Amino acid sequence: MGEFRVHRVRFFNYVPSGIRCVAYNNQSNRLAVSRTDGTVEIYNLSANYFQEKFFPGHESRTTEALCWAKGQRLFSAGLNGEIIEYDLQALNIKYSMDAFGGPIWSMTASPSGSQLLIGCEDGSVKLFQITSDKIQFERNFDRQKSRILSLSWHPSGTHIAAGSIDYISVFDVKSGSATHKMIVDRRYMGVSKRKCIIWGVTFLSDGTVISVDSAGKVQFWDSATGTLVKSHLIANADVQSIAVSDQEDSFVVGTAEGTVFHFQLVSVTSNSNEKQWVRTKPFQHHTHDVRAVAHSPTALISGGTDTHLVIRPLMEKVEVKNYDAALRKITFPHRRLISCSKKRHLLLFQFAHHLELWRLGSTVATGKNGDILPLSKNADHLLQLKTKGPENIICSSISPCGSWIACSTASRFFLYRLSYERDSISLQRVPKMPAFLRSALQILFSEDSTKLFVASNQGSLHIIQLSEGCFKHLHTFQPQSETVEAMCLLAVSPDGNWLAASGTSAGVRIYGLKELKPHCTVPAYNFPVTALGIAPNTNNLVIAHSDQQVFEYSIPDKQYTEWSRAIQKQGFHHLWLQRDTPITHISFHPKRPMHILLHDAYMFCIIDKSLPLPNDKTLLYNPLSLTNESDVIRRRTAHAFKISKKYKPLLFMELLDERTLVAVERPLDDIIAQLPPPIKKKKFGT
Repeated sequence: MGEFRVHRVRFFNYVPSGIRCVAYNNQSNRLAVSRTDGTVEIYNLSANYFQEKFFPGHESRTTEALCWAKGQRLFSAGLNGEIIEYDLQALNIKYSMDAFGGPIWSMTASPSGSQLLIGCEDGSVKLFQITSDKIQFERNFDRQKSRILSLSWHPSGTHIAAGSIDYISVFDVKSGSATHKMIVDRRYMGVSKRKCIIWGVTFLSDGTVISVDSAGKVQFWDSATGTLVKSHLIANADVQSIAVSDQEDSFVVGTAEGTVFHFQLVSVTSNSNEKQWVRTKPFQHHTHDVRAVAHSPTALISGGTDTHLVIRPLMEKVEVKNYDAALRKITFPHRRLISCSKKRHLLLFQFAHHLELWRLGSTVATGKNGDILPLSKNADHLLQLKTKGPENIICSSISPCGSWIACSTASRFFLYRLSYERDSISLQRVPKMPAFLRSALQILFSEDSTKLFVASNQGSLHIIQLSEGCFKHLHTFQPQSETVEAMCLLAVSPDGNWLAASGTSAGVRIYGLKELKPHCTVPAYNFPVTALGIAPNTNNLVIAHSDQQVFEYSIPDKQYTEWSRAIQKQGFHHLWLQRDTPITHISFHPKRPMHILLHDAYMFCIIDKSLPLPNDKTLLYNPLSLTNESDVIRRRTAHAFKISKKYKPLLFMELLDERTLVAVERPLDDIIAQLPPPIKKKKFGT
């Protein structure tokens, strides 16, 4: 592994947006996550928690509520007063509708999934019917005096609970009138507060309403009589979120102190049928407010201001105690935000509303393996490119020659021509880009920078010919099936003859660029694709999937290679399969055709296909102790996987030339330092 000179980059000042709400779908085992910038992400929990889809953010969309409805339909609502439904195939917004109640603070779907309920700023609770292609307003419930901050249906669908400021209302769904109003105690630690905000409610089948509030309390109410049954004071700050399991035997709450509490329904005595709610476990996996929680059958899920999505498995629910029982923290998006110009040693960084272009530093110093060499020329920030409008940037790319930059938002596509004169740089925007290029999900330049490939959210692949300051539309590959599937990943062969594209499902399609015809489809696999790469000379396509499997497919022969069949027959090392972050980039050494370079967030790996594959008895991660052993021992223990964990969290790694790598890291401490300060807790002895 000591054969490269590495540019170690830490000036990508990327800070993920905080998590505002989460919604778990038990039928598809998927998790929807909305962030403070309006971005919505879909995680497939069955596919190793892979982020398989995302919807770009928008400055005017402040999402306050997120829910799934019948037929795997996803809705969101926010402070702009609109209800949004998402198209999960084309990865765009299907439609938005004004609810005419001011800002929307809460939303929930009925137990049958056929109705939608929203709580508004003006105190109204509105019921919508979910039709086959849209939603239709049905009626209003009795208006309350203050905003409706939380909602929950009774599992039978006959009643709802609505949390407001200082009280909880119980409504009869049939009549739309309030049957009970339960006043919440404003006192906090014996001191009366000005108001008590009900951040979350949940309605159980036995008629119990559980509420969490700004006074740090979890309270149990009898909805039939409107009385308080029990109260737990669990925090010195707001309890902001609650989620209950489908069996109603446990629930989870999140606090503004960063603590997550787990409550379980347990028997009072070993021989008694009487049960009571008991706080069993506190978890401190967050540094800031826990704004949202979810409860899957096997795990507690939480997210908040510190940007982490935390999945903590319930040990008693996990049958096999393997890596599925390990705690997971997802911080970075499972897609690339960085592209590279190898010729000019440039890096393009993508942020929500702007792009940054940097030139790497250089050194004339030499040293031995492991030395840190001083820079003779520092890295230069050449350009900051801002996009006008409220929409987030979906994707971006810089050409290998460094002369073109392309990026896309939901409504516009931008192409820029760069010119370099000594130390200065000039930028010219290419005008009148065609409308069909907008809302691109992936942009890729050919190796010789003469062609631009654009994957649209409608399943089309557009090929653009580039020349001095202008462009020409060459061809469009239309989707081969009636169902539109957005293309999320692209890879082009170095010789420019082949293009591989992968959609939101597990399929990979290959197109011939000489004849401009579809070539073949790689056999389907159960798990989504996370990265693609086409090797030089051989034109072998390397595919990484979310379950950590790696396949090599010969494009000319239309079949898996012998090496791929051998590794599938033997199986990957168990430690390789237990990694919990997906491979996000695959590249190749130009002079070593047997080498495959790939990385995830915590590992960089070179697979040498000429060496034997490791088995489960072999040490997968190369131990440092072997470096001092003899060549005979090293050769005996050598295997195909050369892994380095020196660089982490690793957002990007690429070969600049035969002996030079660039690694872009984003330390978590740097992200936390840029977040707002957490609630200060008094510690013992201070």
